[in-house]
Amino acid sequence: MRRRTRLVGTVLALAVAGGLAACGGSGSGAPTLTWYINPDDGGQAQIASECTEAADGAYTIETSVLPRDASAQREQLARRLAAKDSSIDLMSLDPPFIPEVAEPGFLAPIPEDVQERVTQDVVAGALAGATWKGELVTVPFWANTQLLWYRKSVAAAAGLDMTQPVTWDQLIDAVRTQDVYLAVQGIKSESLTVWINALVSSSGGEIVENPTADAAEVELGLETDAGREAARIMGTIGKEGLAGPGLPTEDENASLSVFQGDKGSFMVNWPFVWSATKAGVEDGTLDQSLLDDIGWAIYPRVDAQTPAGTPYGGINLGVGAYSEHTDLAFEAAECIVTPEHQAYYFAANGNPASNTDAYEDPQVLEAFPMAPVIRESLEQAVPRPQTPYYNDVSIGLQETWHPPSSVSPDSTPQRSTDFITAVLRGERLL
Repeated sequence: MRRRTRLVGTVLALAVAGGLAACGGSGSGAPTLTWYINPDDGGQAQIASECTEAADGAYTIETSVLPRDASAQREQLARRLAAKDSSIDLMSLDPPFIPEVAEPGFLAPIPEDVQERVTQDVVAGALAGATWKGELVTVPFWANTQLLWYRKSVAAAAGLDMTQPVTWDQLIDAVRTQDVYLAVQGIKSESLTVWINALVSSSGGEIVENPTADAAEVELGLETDAGREAARIMGTIGKEGLAGPGLPTEDENASLSVFQGDKGSFMVNWPFVWSATKAGVEDGTLDQSLLDDIGWAIYPRVDAQTPAGTPYGGINLGVGAYSEHTDLAFEAAECIVTPEHQAYYFAANGNPASNTDAYEDPQVLEAFPMAPVIRESLEQAVPRPQTPYYNDVSIGLQETWHPPSSVSPDSTPQRSTDFITAVLRGERLL
């Protein structure tokens, strides 16, 4: 069988023979830079407008919105980059897909002086996610992480001191004794990969142990103590029904609904849950007492003595290798990621900053009082497996770790390793 794990850009290049029309320049006057953005609440377009004004005629930034689904974003960019589309001056990249576009040379190298400026005061998790093979290949923009959200009343009733780090086993015991639900994401999607990776990394392990290896040589770290601990925790929650009956289809929004319900207790989720709950109170669908009962802490540990490897997400900026204006694109990227713009984006759109200076902004602290905990979490955040074959690894995990009730430390790590390895070697199809 032909290997199924070639880079998406390489595979799709044949499908787009003849190329896509380049449209990055205006033909006369100041160049127009096209920034391909992920859908948001208008924050990136606003920043583009402000940076266009700040450029004082040197360039104009126009935004082009990518599909809402992250996989569709990845596919569209891969097709365009494989076709050497010069219209991609700037792109907002989901961190797990960065190696896939960096490896074949689809990203313009970042000049050393730019690297020095855009890495100052940036949280460790974002720097790790922006790097491939020891080189900074994208500009950190906004960074995301999951926190442990909890109902203060439930934590008090369970006797948990939330000023101290808590473990998954403590949470499991608490929901057992209090007859409540632990809100987690068990849906067969990227959300499940995020959970698996956090559990494995919190145990000191790695899902992919040699991320720069060719597909046939990739070594997985699931058949280890870290992988088995991850499977034990997930399997316990699934088999005992501790997350409620909807766990196999529960995504981030469904988790929030569980947490807000009568049996809500603890939840791992992204910071959007705070603004979403506030909005529910403001429109009268939720009680103020619920908001008052919500606390937050660092992601739960697997081992009490080992800090958690907290989830990392967000968006970095890449400059297209085939852009006709890479120098101006890097200037624009530097404008986009200033601490002031990151603070605005955090407060207005709810997307946490990668630059630590933004966490001092009064508007950020007013909108997100848990901002200091978010910053702390991002300093210990661990990216998902950084490999050009990430899509195969992620889907392979979802195929073999779902539903959570089927997960076992005695069988799942090996079954998952065998399946993903076979896919990477071209011996099985996803």
